[in-house]
Amino acid sequence: MIRKIFSDIKMAHGHRLSVCFLMLMFAGTVAAAGPPAAPIVVEKALERKLAPIIWVTGDVISRNNARISAETSGRLVWVAEVGDGIPKNSVIARIDNDLLKLQLDESRAEVTRVESQRGFLEKEVKRLRRLAKSNNTAQTSLDQTEANLAAEGANYLSAQSRMKQIEDRIRRSHVRAPFPGIIVQRFMQPGEWVDSGDQIVQILDTNALEVRVMVPLSVMPFLNKGMEVHLKSGDEQAMGRIRSFVAAGYTASHLVDVRIDLSYQAWPVGKTLRVAMPASAPRNVVVVSRDALVLRRNGAVVFRVTKENTAERVVVRTGVAQDSFIEVIGDIVVGDTVVVRGNERLRPGQKVRISAAGSG
Repeated sequence: MIRKIFSDIKMAHGHRLSVCFLMLMFAGTVAAAGPPAAPIVVEKALERKLAPIIWVTGDVISRNNARISAETSGRLVWVAEVGDGIPKNSVIARIDNDLLKLQLDESRAEVTRVESQRGFLEKEVKRLRRLAKSNNTAQTSLDQTEANLAAEGANYLSAQSRMKQIEDRIRRSHVRAPFPGIIVQRFMQPGEWVDSGDQIVQILDTNALEVRVMVPLSVMPFLNKGMEVHLKSGDEQAMGRIRSFVAAGYTASHLVDVRIDLSYQAWPVGKTLRVAMPASAPRNVVVVSRDALVLRRNGAVVFRVTKENTAERVVVRTGVAQDSFIEVIGDIVVGDTVVVRGNERLRPGQKVRISAAGSG
């Protein structure tokens, strides 16, 4: 009877209706077989030695931050502007040295005079020595001339020393940067009188950065020079290495001063950061990739792949994190295959198809 009805319908509506009917039959077959296996990327749960951490506040500072003072007295002629980039050994301030140049000319003339007098006495000594051999002159005259020559030699050294001192003061009238950096503050303005020791500018090296952090004294036993630590500020993250720390805490605060080398140049001096410091000795824990975690309103879950290639939902608690790995506490053991891609839409018991294995 059904065949007859279908035949009549086919005759009435043609070939298109039969095709639709076959498509409906195929869809019903697929529905009976269930949805296709979901493609996923997996990694293995690992065992790693990690230490619990505490987050403390630190600040980006420069290792080279100096207030540059005058080394001679005089009137300021020029001072670098705030914000100027200054190469090492370049001039950052100039002090009027006109009077020093006049003194230098006078000192050079004195050196020339003494040098000329010394040359005359050297010739006189040679002449008197020749005469002394012929007994034509008194020995006392020769002795006196030799003494005068020795005195002029001392005068020559003294005059040269005075000349070099003035030359040094002229050089110091050009105040130079001891390291490359930028001018962050001017304490004196052009036209003002400065004495030796007066602060002129503050210069800061923006290429030699470090992080200063004060950590509890209880953390000090777990610190090591060269230890890598995690730094973050908002969504920005970077890694640093402990360069040094004071092996004693401040009496009042019970805090330890730790310095961390910073190669991430995007953070300026004065930036406040959060720094992860070890809170106890490292211990062996089970870790998975951070991508394996599926965060839900009531907690975190990890999808494990069973021997039947189905997704198994495992509720976990998280612990210590390091780099791209995080500790998981729950029914996850070392060697378990966990999903790191394609896990957001998985349902418990759903068939899966492993399309790639991750680095874990």
